Amino acid sequence: MPRSPFDEPIERVGGRWVALLVLAQLAVWMGFFTPIQVLLPNQIQQISPADKESMLGVVTALGAAAAVVVNPLAGALSDRTTSRFGRRHIWTAGGAVLAGVALVLLATQHTIAGVAVGWVAAQTCLNAMLATLTAAVPDRVPVGQRGAVSAWVGIPQVLGVVLGVVLVTAIVTGTGPGYAALAVLVVLLPVPFVLLTPDDAIQRAQRPRFSLAGFWISPRRHPDFAWAWITRFLVQLGNALGTLYLLYFLQDRVHVADPDTGVLVLILVYTLALMATTVFAGRRSDRTGRRRVFVIWSGVVMAVAALLLAFWPTWPVAVAAAAILGAGYGVYQAVDAALITQVLPAATDRAKDLGVINIANSAPQVLGPALSAPIVVHLGGYPVLYVLTAVVTLLGSVFVLRIRTVP
Repeated sequence: MPRSPFDEPIERVGGRWVALLVLAQLAVWMGFFTPIQVLLPNQIQQISPADKESMLGVVTALGAAAAVVVNPLAGALSDRTTSRFGRRHIWTAGGAVLAGVALVLLATQHTIAGVAVGWVAAQTCLNAMLATLTAAVPDRVPVGQRGAVSAWVGIPQVLGVVLGVVLVTAIVTGTGPGYAALAVLVVLLPVPFVLLTPDDAIQRAQRPRFSLAGFWISPRRHPDFAWAWITRFLVQLGNALGTLYLLYFLQDRVHVADPDTGVLVLILVYTLALMATTVFAGRRSDRTGRRRVFVIWSGVVMAVAALLLAFWPTWPVAVAAAAILGAGYGVYQAVDAALITQVLPAATDRAKDLGVINIANSAPQVLGPALSAPIVVHLGGYPVLYVLTAVVTLLGSVFVLRIRTVP
C-alpha cells in the first residue's frame, strides 16, 4: 500500500537530505538575523541617531508582527496546496525569490517608515519559507531520528548569524552592498533542496478543510501542545530580551571600541559552543527517549549566562557568557524541536500547527522590544534587562514538566 503524505514517516532520512535542508534553512536564518544584528541597527542609526533604540524596537516589532500572521497562514496554505509539484517546495521557492527582492528594496530606504515597510515585506516572505521548511522534519523524519535531525537543522539558526555578520562586515562593506549580497544568498541557497528532494503531492479529495477557526488549537483538547507553545514562547522571549540590543550593549555599557567586531566575536564563540552540544544532545535524547530533562537543564544554563551579563558587564565576561549561552541553547534547540513534533494535534495540519508554534518564536520579537526599550532607557538599564531575561528563560524551561505524553 503506498505511503500517504499524512502517515508517520518510518524510513530514516539520509545525510544528503539533511544537508540540503540545512542549506535551505541557512538562507532563512541569514535573512532574519543579519539585518537584525548589523544592517538594521546601522541603517537606523544613520537615519535617527538620537532615538535609535526606540526606532529599532519599532521596526523589529512590526516585522515580528507580520511573522505572527504569515507563518501559520503560509503553513495552512501549504498543507492544502494541490500542485502536481508537491505541497511545500513551491512556497519555499516563491518565498525565497520575493524575500530577495524585499531585501534589495530595503537597502534603498532612507526613512524609518520605509525601513519598516521593507522589513515587514522581507519578514513576510522569509516566514513563508520557514513555515514549509519547518514542516519537512515531521513530514519526512521518523520520531526516533528527530532529535539528531533537529540538531543539525537548528545549526543554521546560529550559523546564519555568523556567516551573515561576516558577510556584511568583512566581505562587503556598507548597508546597501550588505543587503544585496544577502539577497543573492537567500535566493540561491534553497535551490538544491527544492530541486533535488521529494515533495509529496496531495489530491483535492485529501485536502484538509480550511477555516480561520482551525488556527485556534484548544488547550483543553491538546494540553501538551499548549504547554509546548508556552515553554517555547517564554524561552524565545528571554532570547529576544537578551539579544536585540547586543550591539548597543557592547557600545554603551561594555564600551567596546569596535562593537561590530565585538558582536561578530561573541557570535562566533556562541556558535562554536552550540555546535559542540547540539548534535550530541539530540542523539542522546533520541537514544534515551527523554526530552524534558534536557530542556530544563538547558534553561538553567542559559539563565546563568544572562545573569553574568547583568552583574559583570565586561568584555571577558561577555565572551564567557556567549559560550555558556551557546552550550545551553544548543541542547535546547535540538531537543525542544523534536519534542514539539511529538505533540502536534493532526498529521493533516503539520505545517499549520508548526506555524502556530512559530508564533511563539515571532511574538516575543514584538513583545521583546516593547519590554526592553523602556527598561534600557528608563527602568534600570541593561542590568535589569538581563535579570529579566534570566527569569523568563528559567520559567520557560521549567514549564516543560507540564507536558505529559513526552518523557
